Amino acid sequence: MRSSTIVLIAALTAIAACSKDAPSSNAPSAPTTSARTSSAPQQDVQWSPAPPVLPPGAEIAVLQGDPSKAEPFTLRLRFPNGYKLPPHTHPTTENVTVLTGTFLAGMGTQFVESGLQAFGRDAFFSLPAEHAHYAMAQGLTVVQVHGIGPFAVTYVNPSDAQAFR
Repeated sequence: MRSSTIVLIAALTAIAACSKDAPSSNAPSAPTTSARTSSAPQQDVQWSPAPPVLPPGAEIAVLQGDPSKAEPFTLRLRFPNGYKLPPHTHPTTENVTVLTGTFLAGMGTQFVESGLQAFGRDAFFSLPAEHAHYAMAQGLTVVQVHGIGPFAVTYVNPSDAQAFR
């Protein structure tokens, strides 16, 4: 397992543990898991800086499960305008829904801006395991990612992972 994958798995385990312990802003005595599974609007998302395996500036919120384990998970990633993710893969299928902003995604092992496809609010796409892709945010962008873990990022060019530490 590559070091960037290990770093992400360890960071996601810590974030998942913190998210489960965070109090709900709507009902302090209610467990946060009940707020996450209800049909009520999500008001208690707890954002944290994304693990260092991602470029600086991203934030993460784990809504369900532990992304570092072989179990279902749901997380959100928030990216500032112009944020770029170098070409990478995931060991499992990645399902992405765009909640706000425009998420630009391209397929392949080289970041080519002309190859980016724009996905706006409510767009959904699914990428198979080990499928190389890259991305960029246009405007403040929030995506929701769900799947079955472990969720990990492995950069096509290993030096990309080192650039963020």
